[in-house]
Order: sequence, then C-alpha cells, then structure tokens
Amino acid sequence: MERRLPLTRRGRAARPGAALTLTVLTGLLAGAVILAVGRGALPISPAQVLSILLAPLGAAPLAPFDEQQAAVLWIIRLPRVLLGALVGAGLAVAGAALQGLFRNPLADPGLMGITSGAALAAALSVVLGLNVLGSYSLPAAAFAGSLIATALVSLLAQDRGRVNVTTMLLAGIAINALCGAGTGLMTFLATDEQLRTLTFWNLGSLGGATWPTVLSALPLILLGTVGLPLTARALNALTLGEHGAAHLGVPVTRVKWLIISLVALSVGAGVAVAGSIGFIGLVVPHLLRLLTGPNHATLLPASALLGATLLILADLLARTVAAPAEVPIGILTALLGAPFFLYLLRQRRAEGA
Repeated sequence: MERRLPLTRRGRAARPGAALTLTVLTGLLAGAVILAVGRGALPISPAQVLSILLAPLGAAPLAPFDEQQAAVLWIIRLPRVLLGALVGAGLAVAGAALQGLFRNPLADPGLMGITSGAALAAALSVVLGLNVLGSYSLPAAAFAGSLIATALVSLLAQDRGRVNVTTMLLAGIAINALCGAGTGLMTFLATDEQLRTLTFWNLGSLGGATWPTVLSALPLILLGTVGLPLTARALNALTLGEHGAAHLGVPVTRVKWLIISLVALSVGAGVAVAGSIGFIGLVVPHLLRLLTGPNHATLLPASALLGATLLILADLLARTVAAPAEVPIGILTALLGAPFFLYLLRQRRAEGA
C-alpha cells in the first residue's frame, strides 16, 4: 500500500524540517562513503574501514585488517569516492541554483550546454598541449569553457530584461551541438594517447581519480558548493521575478553573474576531472524540492549532500555490476536521468493543459 506523508490543517503534505533533512542526508552520505570504499575485488568490512580511517589518530581498531586492505583503501578507493562526492555535490548544487535563477525545473548544466562547453575547452587544452598552469590547466580550461557557454545561454535567453525559457533551452541545444562538433573535431585531430583521454570525457568516469586529481578539483568545486548556498536569499527573492527581487533590494544583475560564475566553476572543474556526467543537476534538486519545498536555504545544501551520495552509489554500481570491466558512469546517470527528464516534460505539459 502506498504510504503518504501526514497532512497539515491546510491539507498540504507535512515536510520534514531543514535540520532533520540535512542530518538524514549527511548520514546517508557517510553510509555511502563507507559502503563504497569497502566494496570491490578486495572486500573491506565497515568495521575495518572505520579502523583503517581512524588508525592515523591512534584509535584502537574495531576489527583486524592487513596492510594490503589499508593500501587499497587509502591509495585507490578513498580518492575515487571523495572525487565522486565532490563532482556529485558540485553538479547537483549547480543544477539547483540554475533552476532557481531561471525559475524552471528543466534547467540543468548538461541541457544548457555548460557541460559540453567545459568538455570542448578541456579537449582544446589536451590537443593543443596547453599546460601553463600545471595540474590546474585542465580545470582552468574547463572553467573558462563552462563560463563562456553559461554566459552565452544567459545572454541569448534575455528578452527585454527577462529570461525566455524556450529560448534558453533552444540556445542550450544549439550550444550543445556546436560544442559537440568542436569536440568531435578535436577527437579527429587527436593522437592515439589524446584520443583515450577524450573518450574518457565523453563517457564520464571516476577511474582516473588520484589524490593529486582530488586536490586539483577540490578548491574550485568547494568554492561553488559553499558559495552558491550563500545566494539562497537572493534566489528565494528571484522566485518573484527580477523586478520583484529588485524591489526587495536584491542587486539582480550582480547576483546573476555571481551565480553563473560559481556554477561555471563547479561544473568546469567537475568535467575536467570526471568527464561529462549528465542529469545529476536535473534529478537531485527536483526530488528534493518535492521533499523539502522550494526554500533555497535548505534546497542548495541538501542538493550537495544528495548529489554526492547519488554519484558515489552510481560509481559503485558502475565498477561492480560488470566486474572486472567498468561501465562508464555517464551511461548509468543518463539511464536514470533521461526517463526522469521525459517525466518532467510530460508533467509540465499536463500542468499547462
């Protein structure tokens, strides 16, 4: 039998409080991390995982473990899981912010061409051999590409000072096609070694995760993930429209460019280290909006937590479902997100009928 949420006096489904929601999501994320670092060709139980993680602090082990298990956890699995958490959090919070900014639940970094813009810039960086900033060259190039794509979509969607949603989606499709063609051209020009790297981006994977990779993406994604929730009040005001938000004292233009820059930062750095992973930014905010409501003060941090959890679990499935082979994670997120996107389109058409 279908279980329903309890109703308030006004007949609305009662929603859990922000503190309870964030606490539950934090617990889910911790559980996903422990599960993911323990599963693989060399199994490590949750008690052994905790023992290995607490060993540097001098804590007594909860269960005996050997050096091979500790090495696998610290060198291979933990950086991969942390990278998945970072990328998932960055994509989800970027999607939630874009949906609030454009006042449309269909807004998503992948659909708006931001992801493909970052991938094209990263492909240009690889094929042309741009390495001015060392290990930060790829994240910086991807950030520049995502920023340009976001700015283009935003400018093209402006209609007399307001965002035209239809134009926004069409502009996103056009930029996706343009960047896809550019990435295809780079693939054609790439050497065999560069081709393997470009294929990795197109399909999306966390298989290249190392501690230097995590540390190169950490500051950029963290800026977006921490910075975007600070714009929650402005995003709440923007639900009234840009004129309504301006009457409430929100510097609309400055806030829009701040959000666009932070979104580009999160998405660009994520694409640079994990490739094109779609639909996390679409699915996660919409699910949470149904659960917690539209208040961005709760929605944005909750999206970061659930996005991190979802991508960790998707990566766990990707590397275990066909072991020893590994399914590209972008395929799994597309299998989950594409039907959900069609459901959203159908729901909006029903609302408009």
